[in-house]
Amino acid sequence: MHRTPPHDNAAEQAVIGAALLAPALVADLADILTTDDFYRPAHGFLWRTLVELHAAGAPGDPVSVAAHLASTGALTRLGGAAYLHTLVAAVPTLDNATHYARIVAEHARRRAIVDLGDRLTRIGDGDADELLATGRALLADVAAPAWPPPIPLTARHGAPPFPVDALPGWLADMVSAVAEFTQTPADLAGCLALAALSTAASGRACVEIRPGWREPCNLFTVVVLPPGSRKSAVFATMTGPLLAAERALIDQTKPAIVEAELARRVASKAAERAANAAAHADNAARERLLGDAAGATMNADAITVPVLPRLIADDVTSEQAGSLLAEQGGRLAVLSAEGGIFATLAGRYSGTPNLEVFLKGHAGDMLRVDRRSRPAEHVDRPALTLGLAIQPEVLRDIASMPGFRGKGLLARILFSVPENTVGRRRIGTEPVPPAVAEAYADRLGALVAALDEWTDPAIMPLLPAANARVLDIECEVEPRLGPTGAWAHIVDWGSKYTGAIVRIAGLLHLATHGGDGCTRPIDAETVDQAATLGRYFAEHALAAFDDMGTDPVVDDARHILGWIERTACRRFTKRDLFSALSRGRFRKAADLDPALNLLQAHGYLRAEPAPERAGAGRPPSPAWLTHPDITRPAATVHPLSAVAG
Repeated sequence: MHRTPPHDNAAEQAVIGAALLAPALVADLADILTTDDFYRPAHGFLWRTLVELHAAGAPGDPVSVAAHLASTGALTRLGGAAYLHTLVAAVPTLDNATHYARIVAEHARRRAIVDLGDRLTRIGDGDADELLATGRALLADVAAPAWPPPIPLTARHGAPPFPVDALPGWLADMVSAVAEFTQTPADLAGCLALAALSTAASGRACVEIRPGWREPCNLFTVVVLPPGSRKSAVFATMTGPLLAAERALIDQTKPAIVEAELARRVASKAAERAANAAAHADNAARERLLGDAAGATMNADAITVPVLPRLIADDVTSEQAGSLLAEQGGRLAVLSAEGGIFATLAGRYSGTPNLEVFLKGHAGDMLRVDRRSRPAEHVDRPALTLGLAIQPEVLRDIASMPGFRGKGLLARILFSVPENTVGRRRIGTEPVPPAVAEAYADRLGALVAALDEWTDPAIMPLLPAANARVLDIECEVEPRLGPTGAWAHIVDWGSKYTGAIVRIAGLLHLATHGGDGCTRPIDAETVDQAATLGRYFAEHALAAFDDMGTDPVVDDARHILGWIERTACRRFTKRDLFSALSRGRFRKAADLDPALNLLQAHGYLRAEPAPERAGAGRPPSPAWLTHPDITRPAATVHPLSAVAG
């Protein structure tokens, strides 16, 4: 027989509604309640959000909370803004908020007792000592005081998921389908989608915010994922249409190359004949024939043979990138599923860091390219795109690479640090629907072809309402950059934040209107969509720069937390943990102690009382209980998949 677990939906609604009406109550209510005390996952997710906003000093009123949830893509899954107002209306009186909280907490305790009975019943026959230890652990778990929210290991904020809905439909469909098929975070395909748009538009279009301020439409994106995350498969799928477009451009250019080469040979032969005639002429005719030979030589030199178009490079040096930019009229994309290019830029081959091409390629500053075999060339407006996926170790390495932070390379990168899905992937997912893949390939290929016709960058202005949105963003960002602001430690990155949003807006505009977008102004809705993506990248930049300065003990603690999340382990011994983790990181069991102590101090773990020893022998391995918020991934670690319930 099954019965509904004890709960009181009205009390849960009244608690959250009271917190929305009077955000100052959150601190008092948090002493009574935890996220797991709510029966409905949606209520638990909302409560966790309110606690996090309160801890960050952010507004917790219904309007602000709705805006925050909308920016993370969770609002619609929770029932929209209308449900927040339902919660507010469900509050009989604010004076009884703590009473409602105690009702919710009491029902949670009753559910825990029911669950305990069920679990003890299911244990069945088995080793007596093991059964006794498990029973004691379960009893201790129920009898233990409520777990307060754990203290973050660092100042890092929880990085939100990629806001797929901010992309135009054909692009959003492809990102979602690729993420589902490969069981990778949507962040990877989403950032590559932006890099693909940048590849198509770089050097061909720019946005004019106001006179004197223009932003080119090229981006640097870097996604951080560990090995085995199927990065290469996603790269191949998202960049395949770009390679096809590149082949189409090559096919179109080959006849012009043949014609130009033939014309140059003919003109060179004519110049050679004119020179020979002048050399053998008498003095009277020599001056005239020398003039004819000079003119023929100039005609031959004036014939330019087109180079084969190239959109994408992989692991290139700065010198190679500069040469390719000069050959390709100032645009190039470096797209790679590895991060080896950072070591190359740091001087792996030359011994000297060379960042100039990448710094100027992002900003659009004039670049001069010196060649050994040909005269120096320059690129008036270089437009370089960077789309990489790197491993966490590479992220931590690049912060110490000479010049990367000081010269501004890291400030130009839009970082994405998504949660790893390995260990929780579903098997046998459906492939990308052919219609979705065809639409993506057709729209992206058409955009490449249309923009390739622009020799000078198209200037896309902002409509007045869109410019007002940009001014609002500037006003929001400026206080964060001050000495006491939230972005004081990443002021170099934050100073380029508004410009990055404008660049994204230009790409979204072109993705929506295709080649016709070059002749249309950008509207306010497009800037709003770009701002949604900008907020995403801001949170991930905080996480990335935090990772780059990670203490080794904190990094080990995060590694242990990852194992707990993947296994949903509510209790473990030190022996269990040491057996499960890599010997490359923890060579002996004692190496676990600093990280375990840190996790216990921050409230992620509780040491279980040591059992009484009976007789001689090896003492039992120390055991820990884990915080409920990290052992129930379906409801807390990955809340968006559960809030519908």
